[in-house]
Amino acid sequence: MFIIMAAPLPFFTATATLLIVGSFAFTTLKVDQPLQFTYSGATGPDRWASLNPNFSLCANGKSQSPINIVTNQVVLNKNLQPLIRQYHAVNVTLVNNKFTVAIEYPDHTGGITVDEKQYVLKQMHWHSPSEHRIDGNRYAAELHMVHVADDGKVLVVATLFKYGHTDPVLAKIENKLNELGSEVVKRQEAGPIAVGPFHPTELRQTQSKYYRYVGSFSAPPCTENVIYLVLAKVRSISREQVEALKAPLDMRCKNNARPCQPINERHVEVKIIGAVLTKHVKLDGAVLNEISLMIQ
Repeated sequence: MFIIMAAPLPFFTATATLLIVGSFAFTTLKVDQPLQFTYSGATGPDRWASLNPNFSLCANGKSQSPINIVTNQVVLNKNLQPLIRQYHAVNVTLVNNKFTVAIEYPDHTGGITVDEKQYVLKQMHWHSPSEHRIDGNRYAAELHMVHVADDGKVLVVATLFKYGHTDPVLAKIENKLNELGSEVVKRQEAGPIAVGPFHPTELRQTQSKYYRYVGSFSAPPCTENVIYLVLAKVRSISREQVEALKAPLDMRCKNNARPCQPINERHVEVKIIGAVLTKHVKLDGAVLNEISLMIQ
């Protein structure tokens, strides 16, 4: 089995296969190699920068992810367009990266267009609990859909989940996910599991309400200049599904959410389709006293 990690060009080992896409290198490492980082203990988030010289941005970066999105401090941007996702039905692969469960997509999957640039969907993976917070509130889980443009720029579409009814996307791969998490699979370090055709309607719905900011990979090497689009609509996931996502992971990665990082000089933009009365929302740098976001 292999894991795919987005890394700056210097970060690879003699045992790694290197796929260069624009200015980023995607390093594929055999999953039976020891994890270089985890989410607890001596290799947890507060120690990442000390584990490898190429992880220095995890401590020194000024545009790190995730963040806490404070809704009364966001910047309204009327020029942001609705998020239209155009994915194709393709055969996908389910993998256990030990620190997260992921679905890997083949070429020609389709993607999204942002700022007149096309980003192709390459992978999606889950964190639990959520990495991003809204007004300090942490959610049950978070899905990251990772897209890459021809020039190597990376864009992540993030979806937050609260506990509730079953998520229909995960329900489509329930049997495969349970297989990935079985004790037999974990002992044998089984390879990627073929899922077959995968084309959930829920992943293709147009989104008119989302937050946008520039951040980083939320795991080492914490590479910056990544565009995040955090969808405002919170979806539901069952407790059983969250446990299924955790089951295959290394014990030190069961709660695979990096703590929120300082926002520093950055601002969060928002795309909205309506407004109601409230206060303290910025519009192109000016403070409006009677605007509030219809984000739920």
